[in-house]
Amino acid sequence: MKLVEPPSCSAASTIVFIGRNHRGQWVAQQQNGLYGRLFVNRAQAVKYALFENGQHPEMIVELSREIELDMRSQTADIPASRVA
Repeated sequence: MKLVEPPSCSAASTIVFIGRNHRGQWVAQQQNGLYGRLFVNRAQAVKYALFENGQHPEMIVELSREIELDMRSQTADIPASRVA
């Protein structure tokens, strides 16, 4: 996938980064860290990214460097009593 400057973003279509982590697993994560998951293959990561960003393939950016799934921003707004 070629890296290009995405068009202006709307709430319905957000940038999703995909790439491999240090273990070789595929990561798909929204630019602001609001959602993300780990996958065993690229196809599943892309499928998830498309589902989450409203079917906008132009808003998916594949990274050549490692990307690690960051779950901190996903739990930042959840009270500590609810985080397991």
